[in-house]
Amino acid sequence: MKLRLHFVVDPMGWLCISVVFGIWLYNTFFIPKLVLLPHYNEGHIPWAIVVCYYIASALCIAALFRASTADPGRLPVDPKIPHSEREHWELCNKCNLMRPKRSHHCSRCGHCVRRMDHHCPWINNCVGEDNHWLFLQLCFYAQVLSLFTLVLDFCQYYYFQPLTGLDQKFTTRHELALLRVSALMGLVMFGGMTSLFYTQMTGILSVILKLLPFFFNYRFGSKRSWQWALAEVCGTRWKPLQASHHFRTHV
Repeated sequence: MKLRLHFVVDPMGWLCISVVFGIWLYNTFFIPKLVLLPHYNEGHIPWAIVVCYYIASALCIAALFRASTADPGRLPVDPKIPHSEREHWELCNKCNLMRPKRSHHCSRCGHCVRRMDHHCPWINNCVGEDNHWLFLQLCFYAQVLSLFTLVLDFCQYYYFQPLTGLDQKFTTRHELALLRVSALMGLVMFGGMTSLFYTQMTGILSVILKLLPFFFNYRFGSKRSWQWALAEVCGTRWKPLQASHHFRTHV
């Protein structure tokens, strides 16, 4: 099942996601220019470190794009409600549309979202059933990239050998200030993403623990697995979850 593109018209959200993109662009440009490429050219570090940093950077921006543009689980205007599930639906008093239980109305987006967790201004999108796993993926990749950046900033002054082929360009003359800004950004991003990722994973694990008794129940002749419990939280867009989750509410 393909991810549907979803754009939210919110100037505040555009500002927040622009800040995140600016931080990514700053570090993706200055860390290789000031640290990685000069030390690689002088033989101080292997090429694998340079490639790994670019891969982490690419994964991070790809996750940001996917999380910010993926449909979080927006309900259609005229949902097709199976007869057997009508008792599990209710009327939203804000948009006057039928929605399954555990759905919430987002005032920023202006519609109801299945299993809405929260509206995140930093991706300018809701976090719901269909993009929760993408949001977790973004948090993880952002942690990796920011930690990678912090380690390189530290190594530049306390571990790497001094560079011999320095020029007098602006970036070289202001290297200390530029890397201090990079380290500050990395520290803020790593602290924020780690806290958010920990909160999200704690909530998911608590739900999975509550669902543990159901793992031993039989339905349609098979046991429910950990993928079913994870799909209950993160939705079914992730392919490994699609195969094991048979109980999604129809809309």
